[in-house]
Amino acid sequence: MSSNRRSTGMTRRHALQSLALAGAAAWMPRGIANTPSRKIGVALVGLGHYSRDLLAPALQLTQHCELRGIVTGSPQKVPEWQAKYGIPDRNVYSYDDLHRIADNPDIDAVYLVTPNHLHKPHTLIAANAGKHVWCEKPMAMDAAEGEAMVKACRDNKVQLTIGYRMQHEPNTRRFMVMAKEQPFGRIIKLRADAGWFGFHDGPTDAWRTKPEFGGGAMYDMGVYCVNAVRYSSGLEPLAIRAWDETIRRDIFPGVDETMRFRLEFPDDIVAECVTSFGRNLNVLQVDCERGWYMMSPFQGYEGNAGRASDGTVFEPQLGKTPRMQAEQMDQDALAILNNAAPRVPGEEGVADMRVLDAAFASARGNGARVEIAR
Repeated sequence: MSSNRRSTGMTRRHALQSLALAGAAAWMPRGIANTPSRKIGVALVGLGHYSRDLLAPALQLTQHCELRGIVTGSPQKVPEWQAKYGIPDRNVYSYDDLHRIADNPDIDAVYLVTPNHLHKPHTLIAANAGKHVWCEKPMAMDAAEGEAMVKACRDNKVQLTIGYRMQHEPNTRRFMVMAKEQPFGRIIKLRADAGWFGFHDGPTDAWRTKPEFGGGAMYDMGVYCVNAVRYSSGLEPLAIRAWDETIRRDIFPGVDETMRFRLEFPDDIVAECVTSFGRNLNVLQVDCERGWYMMSPFQGYEGNAGRASDGTVFEPQLGKTPRMQAEQMDQDALAILNNAAPRVPGEEGVADMRVLDAAFASARGNGARVEIAR
C-alpha cells in the first residue's frame, strides 16, 4: 500500500472514530447535569403485545418516567395489569372515557399503542385533556391526519412525539452524524429493507391485514425504510415510484404484503427500498463516493450492528430488550421535564406520512412517478 493510500485510510478511520464519539455524545441522556427529580406519569393506551411485552417492562427500567395508568378496549385485561403493576382504579380508562384523563394529575403523558386508525382521534382527545402524546409509528393514516395531530398538540401546548425508537439508538445516531460529516465523500445511493415473514396460517382477524385499520407492510415496516433513508441522508425526498408486489392476496386482499419503492433525493441521490410481510428483511446501507457503511439489523429491538468499507465496526450499543424502549421513553420524558424539543417531534412523523401518501398513489398507478408534497 502506498503511503498516500495508507494516510487516506488512517485519516478516514480516525474521522469515523471521531464520529463514533460524536454519536455516543448525541446519545447521552439530556439534562444529566441537572436531572429532574420528578418522574413523568405515563398511561399506556392499548394493551396488546407491544405494550404488554415491551413498553410496560421497559417502564420498570426507566429513570425519568413510570407506568401509572392504562387505557384499553378490552376490560378483561384490566385485573391482570392492575395486579402486576399496582395500577389503582382511578387510573384505569376505556377508549370511550379517555377524555376523563384531563382530571387526573397522576398522568402526564399517554403512549398510543393502538391500531393506526385510532392514532388521530386518541391524540386529539389526549391533547384537549392537556396530556403530552407519545404516538407509535406510523403516526397516522395519512399526512392530513398527522398535521391535525400536530396542530392539536401545539394549540394545547403539549408535546407530540413519534415512537421512532431507532432515533434513540446509538449506532443510528452515529449514522445521522455521518450524513452531515460525510467521511466517505458525497452520498450516492441508499438502500433500506425492512420486513418479516408472518401470517403463515392464512387469513386472520389481525388488524394489520385490514385496510380500514391502516394495515399492510408499508404502514408497519415501510416507515422504517422511509425514516432511515431520510435520517441517513439528512435530506427530504422529492419523488417516489412504488410497486405493490403482493403474492398472498388471499391473506392481504386490501393491503400490501410487499412494497418495493424508489425515492429520489436532491443531488441525484436515490434510495432503493423493499418492505414486506412475506420476507425477513433488515438492512440499511449508504454508498458514497469513496466507500460505504451499513447496518444489519438496523431496526431490531437489540443487536443493531454494522460496518464500513474501511474496516470500522459498529458494535451493538444498547443491552437486551427492552433497553431501547426504556431509552426512548426516558429521552421523551426528559424533553417534557426540561421543556425541550423532543428528538422525534410530530413533524417528523408528518414528513414520513407525506412519503407514504405518495407511495400509495404511485402503487395505484403501477409505479408512476409521484412528487412528494412539502
